[in-house]
Amino acid sequence: MAAFPEIEKIRYEGPESKNPLAFKWYNEDEVVEGLTMKDHMRFSVVYWHTFRGNGSDPFGAPTMVRPWEDGTDSVENAQNRARVAFEFIEKLGAPYYAFHDRDVAPEGATLAESNRNFDAVVQVLKEEQERTGIKLLWGTANMFSNPRFMHGASTTCNADVYAYAAAQVKKCLEVTKELGGENYVFWGGREGYQNLFNTDLKREIDNLGRFFHMAVDYADKIGFKGTFLIEPKPKEPTKHQYDSDAAACINFLRAYELTDRFKLNIETNHATLAGHTMMHELDYAGMQHLLGSIDANTGDLLLGWDTDQFPTNVYLTTEIMLTLLKYGGVAPGGVNFDAKVRRESFEPIDLFHAHIGGMDAFARGLKIAAAIRADGALADIVKDRYESWDTGIGAEIESGNHNFESLESYMLEKGEASPNKSGRQELIENLINTYL
Repeated sequence: MAAFPEIEKIRYEGPESKNPLAFKWYNEDEVVEGLTMKDHMRFSVVYWHTFRGNGSDPFGAPTMVRPWEDGTDSVENAQNRARVAFEFIEKLGAPYYAFHDRDVAPEGATLAESNRNFDAVVQVLKEEQERTGIKLLWGTANMFSNPRFMHGASTTCNADVYAYAAAQVKKCLEVTKELGGENYVFWGGREGYQNLFNTDLKREIDNLGRFFHMAVDYADKIGFKGTFLIEPKPKEPTKHQYDSDAAACINFLRAYELTDRFKLNIETNHATLAGHTMMHELDYAGMQHLLGSIDANTGDLLLGWDTDQFPTNVYLTTEIMLTLLKYGGVAPGGVNFDAKVRRESFEPIDLFHAHIGGMDAFARGLKIAAAIRADGALADIVKDRYESWDTGIGAEIESGNHNFESLESYMLEKGEASPNKSGRQELIENLINTYL
C-alpha cells in the first residue's frame, strides 16, 4: 500500500511553474559543462533525518505524523519503512540514499541479534534497489547513540567498546559492499573529549588511526572498492572532536598514512560551527586532492548548534558549485541531504517540499556557477591580482630558484616592493550579484 498515494513523480516544469510539487530549476537531463545535472549533483536522501526523524527536541516530544509507522521498533516495521523510503526517493527522483546501520534496523539485545535484524532489512533494501535503480551513496555505523559509546568508539578508554565498534563497522562494511555502496563514511560523533585532565590524547588518536587501518585492511579482504570518507565537525556532542575541520582531518590522514584511501565528506553546518565557510572547507580539501563528497544543509547563524536545515540560499549553493566545478566535481561522492524538516513541518508532504527546494537551489547554483566560469570575469580578476607570480621574480621563486640570500640581494638592488593592487572585494561582490 502506497504511503504517498496523492503524490506523483516530481517533474521539471521550469521557473514559471507555480506547482509546489514540481522542480523549477532541477532538470536532471540538462547538460551543464558536459554533464547532466543528475550526474553533477548525484543527489542523495538520508535515512536518519528523513525517515527516522520524529521532531523531538530537548524541550518537547515528537511531532512528526508518519502514518506508515506502527509505533514499534520491530524488524517488520523497519522493513515496511524501507519500502516507504524507496517510494519517497523514487517519486522525488533522487538517484541515491545513505544510512547508518541503526537507522535501517533496530538494535538487538546482543551484537548477533543486531546483525540478524540488519540482514533482515538489508534484503528489503536490496529488493527495492533492484526494483527502482536507486543506489547506495554510502553506509556508516552509528557509534554514538548507544550508552556504550559514552567515551567514544575508536577513541574510547574501554577496550571492549573498541572491539564492539570494530565488529559493528565490520558488519556495516559487509552490508555496504553487498548493497553496492560507493563510499563508506566515518563521523566521529563521540570521538573527542570533554576534559583533557582525564584524557590520554595521544593514545586516543593513535587508536583512531589504528582503527582506520583495520577498516582499510578488512575492506581489501572483502573486496570493497569504495572510498572511505571522514566528515569533519568541531564540537557537539563532545566539547572537542578530533575531526574538527578539514585541516585537522587532513593532518590526521597524513600523519597516519591514510591519504591514499580516505577523503573528506564536507558539511555546511559543520563548517560554520568550525568558524569557516563551506567554500573554505571545500577549497581546502580540494586543493589537497581530498575532497570526496558533501552533506548539503545549512545552519542558522543566530543559533550555536547543528540545526541541519535544508539549503535554500542560492548564494551558498553557487559558492559550493563553483568550488566543486573547480575541482572536477564530486563523484564518486554526492550531494547528500543531511537535513531535516523543521519540528513544525510535521506532515509527510513537507518532506517533498524540503527536498524539492534543496534540489532546485543546487540546480540554480550550478547554472550560476557555470555562467560565472564561462564569462571569465571573476577568473580574470584573480589572475590579474596574482600576475606578479607569473613572470619575473615571482615565477623564479615558484620555480625554486631563490633563497633568502638571493631575495635579499634582489630587494637591496630594487630598494622597495612594487605597489600593491586593489583586492576589488566590492567589485567582486557586485559581480557575483549580477548572476543571481
